[in-house]
Amino acid sequence: QVQLVESGGGLVQPGGSLRLSCAASGSILSIYKMGWYRQAPGKQRELVARITSIGSTNYADSVKGRFTISRDNAKNTVYLQMNSLKPEDTAVYYCNLFSSGVDYWGQGTQVTVSS
Repeated sequence: QVQLVESGGGLVQPGGSLRLSCAASGSILSIYKMGWYRQAPGKQRELVARITSIGSTNYADSVKGRFTISRDNAKNTVYLQMNSLKPEDTAVYYCNLFSSGVDYWGQGTQVTVSS
């Protein structure tokens, strides 16, 4: 089993920054992808950013140039640096780990962008 623990969410004003972290533990294979998804009220969960084991990344168009995903393989941790936050970034952010055909999810962390 794999466990994902997220941290770093909160309330921030428009234009501000937050950094999310997700630490993975358990039976983790060496080759896997990690990423962040988000779900706003009344909307479907959507991909925000993803990073492979070799560091390849992809981002949703809505966050390109503002968000940066990174990972520390030694710590099994993935980060999401969010800059220039907008009210439309408000959502619950979920960490995801994909390995050997299985998706694992964190419990979610709330990000609220409001003045």
